[in-house]
Parts: sequence; C-alpha cells; structure tokens
Amino acid sequence: MEYETKTAPYKTSDRTSFAYVTARDRWPVILTGAIDDIHRASLASNDPEHSTEGKRIVESLAKLKYEIQHDRKLTPIPDDGEQDIAGYNSELEALGLPTWFNVPWLYAECYLYRRINTFFSLSNTWKNYDVFGRQKLSTFKSSRPAVLELAARYKELVLQLESESSSADTSRSQEDVEEAKKLLFIEMCEICLWGNATDLSLLTSLTYEDLQKLQGSEARKNSEKNILVNDLPIAYQILKDAQTSRQGADRAVDVVLDNAGFELFVDLILAGYLLSSDLATTIVLYPKSIPWFVSDVIPSDFAHLLSALADPQLFYSTPSEEDILANRTPPPLSDKEVDNLAFLFERLRDFHVDGKLVIRGNRFWTQPGSYWRLPGTQQALMEDLRQSELVILKGDLNYRKLTGDAMWPPTTPFQTAIGPLGPGSGVRTLALRTCKADVVVGLPEGVDERLRVEDPDGGGDSGMRKWAMNGKWAVVQFCDGKE
Repeated sequence: MEYETKTAPYKTSDRTSFAYVTARDRWPVILTGAIDDIHRASLASNDPEHSTEGKRIVESLAKLKYEIQHDRKLTPIPDDGEQDIAGYNSELEALGLPTWFNVPWLYAECYLYRRINTFFSLSNTWKNYDVFGRQKLSTFKSSRPAVLELAARYKELVLQLESESSSADTSRSQEDVEEAKKLLFIEMCEICLWGNATDLSLLTSLTYEDLQKLQGSEARKNSEKNILVNDLPIAYQILKDAQTSRQGADRAVDVVLDNAGFELFVDLILAGYLLSSDLATTIVLYPKSIPWFVSDVIPSDFAHLLSALADPQLFYSTPSEEDILANRTPPPLSDKEVDNLAFLFERLRDFHVDGKLVIRGNRFWTQPGSYWRLPGTQQALMEDLRQSELVILKGDLNYRKLTGDAMWPPTTPFQTAIGPLGPGSGVRTLALRTCKADVVVGLPEGVDERLRVEDPDGGGDSGMRKWAMNGKWAVVQFCDGKE
C-alpha cells in the first residue's frame, strides 16, 4: 500500500512467527470469550429485542470463529456508516481476498476487531456495548494490591513536590535535586512500561495470584535488567529543557494509550505526575474509538475507572464473579487506602476540569495500516502531534504499527524503522514497549542471538524469536523528529 515500508510484513502463513500462533490459537480463544460474554448478557436481559439481537451476534461471532479455524477467505466488512470501512475493504481487495492463514498479520488482526465491531454497530440495542468490558473491569479489580500501592506512592510524591516548591531547603545541592527528579521520572515511566504485563489479549490463562506477581514495586525492580534499550534519560532531558526554556508556554505531552484497567490507571498516575511536577502543562490521551484488541482503552473505560476511584470501597469490597466462584470475600479497604484513592481521584478530576488532562479521539488509531501512513493521510492529527513536546506510544501494537510490523533485522535503527515519523517529521516519539511480538529494532549487535539461547523460552534454533513474544523483555526507544 502507498506510504508503507517496502520491508516485508509478518504474515500468518509464517509458522516461525507469532502471527501464525495468533491466528491458530489466540483468535479462536478470544472469540470464544466474546461468545460467552454475549450469551450471558443475552440471558440476563429482560428486553426481547436485546435478547434476540444478542443471539444473532453470538451466531456471527461463531461464524467468524469457524472461518478462521477453517482458513476461509476474509470477506468485505459490511458498511456500518463509518468512513474507515471503504479503506478496509479496498485494502482487502488489493490483497487479493486472502485466507486467514496467508495474510499480513497487522491487517488481519485489525480487520478482525473492526469486523467484530460491526456485529454491534449494525444492531439496534447493542451499538455501544463493549464485548471486552467485563474482562477489563475484572482485571482492574484483580489488580487491587498494585493499585493501592501506586495510589499511596502518588499521594506521597505529589505532597512532596508541593512541599519542595514552597520551601527553601538548602540541605541538598541543585545537582542532587535534579538527579532525584530524573530518577523519579524514569521510575514513573518504567511503571507505565511494565503496566501492560496485564495485556488481556495475550494473558488468557492467568490466575488472580499470577496478576499480583506481575505488578507491584518488587516486580518492577526485578524487571529493570530486562529493558534492552532505555532512552528514558533522553526523554527526561527533552522535557526538562522545555520546562526551563518555555516557562509560561503550553508544553503538551501526548500519550497514545494501550490497555485499559490497571494500565490505564498507571497512565493516569504518570499524567498526574507530569502535571504536578511541571514537566508538562497539558496531557493529551488518545484512546481507541471502538473495542479493540480485547483490552485497549476506549472512552467508556475512563468513566468506569473514575467511577471505581470515586467510590473505591464499593468497587473493591463487592465480590466479583471470580470471588463468588472461589468462595472468597474481599477485605474492606482501610480508611487510609480510601483516602489515598480519593486524593488521586480529586487531582485527576481537577486536572480534567482545568483542561490540563484531555481525552482526544481519532479513528486513525483503529485503521488497518501502520503509522507510516500518518503524515500522508492524517495531516490534522500529524500537526497536533507536532505541537507536543513528546508523543509517548504505549504497548506492543503501537510499536508494531510504528515499525510497519515488518521483518526488520533487529539491529535496524529505531529511527529508520519508523520511517516518516523519524528524523525531520517534527514529532518526538517515545515508544514504551513490552515485547510481545516478533518485530524488534534498535538492538545492539548480538543481543537477539544471545537471547534466543540464554532465555529458557528464547527460541533457540527453532527459527522463532520467542524471547520477543513472552513479555519478559522490553525496549524504550526515542526519536527526535524535531531535529
């Protein structure tokens, strides 16, 4: 397609890639979960039309699952009135109406979720239903220990920042203060980096206890050594220089979001910290427009999360379906825990009311192509991103889209792999990515080969880059497109 990289993309036909595993194993599991969700919601409905339409949606999901498992051809997506349908279908035609096991992975996965969405958008009573919403909320509830830890940490940090700004403490040198601020920024971003360890489209079999092990301060400290490239010090310096040279001017940081639930909570913690520390004056958050890749943030996820923070005792003390099945009663929150969450909620609410925390939708983020297309097809969005001091792109899918999900050699420079968003683009890009797919760039020579051998699940001589799929490793990569 026009504007895309000429480097070959990963395809579902490649048995050494995660694309093949995704098509064969993950997508049927995800569709089975969606079928179960709609079936339960239909049974619980008292509206005959809602129940009847729910049964039709279940049938459509089952048909789609059958098509994938039997390697049928992808068919044009029905027109639901949105402008992106024409683009999806023209691209499908250009691909020659491929089958599920012989199609570019990035296009097929986007097509899958866009087609699922039409089952709801073309209905009368399910139009705004998030088929993955129940899972996202459940996972956020299961993240209770890490949520409480980070809420306490946030309150402590903000009060400390406010105390420092109003005092004339001379016991520490300016150099020590600046180093502490830099380390704090790095810690906050690393919390965001590992926040997507709860990506629901990948971790389909984790228990309540497993989720807790993936979160919390000890897990983060143990994972620092697994960040293969870490450009966070450079990103900090960019924001610090802007803070020094552009006092009084708007200094925005844009965040292209990834997962809802705990990860969105962490992203809001980072947003609050950047605003409280004056490293930014505005935070612009970009969610997806439709339910996407199971756990990605859509606008309603903000409302659900803030509702939970507004009355955390009710949210965390009410037994979930999993609690009931396990005969488990959640303990009530302590007064201090409630106070910490209330503090966070009030700060986020005030930032939003003051126009400092902005949620901005754009359907570009759910189109089928890579971000190589952005400058050529979305001039208004591109100009918005150019106005920011820094654009943070969260998670694995954003990384795949940045790099065209292409089969780059792993030593390819990051600024090369992101093409039109690289040098001269006017956009400063920071990718926070826990590795969960084949594509990875910007690695020093020999790292890929070493990890294939040293990681117990690295892939060895299988031909697969398994270490880049298991979520144990990460990259934080920066490109200054304003240079």
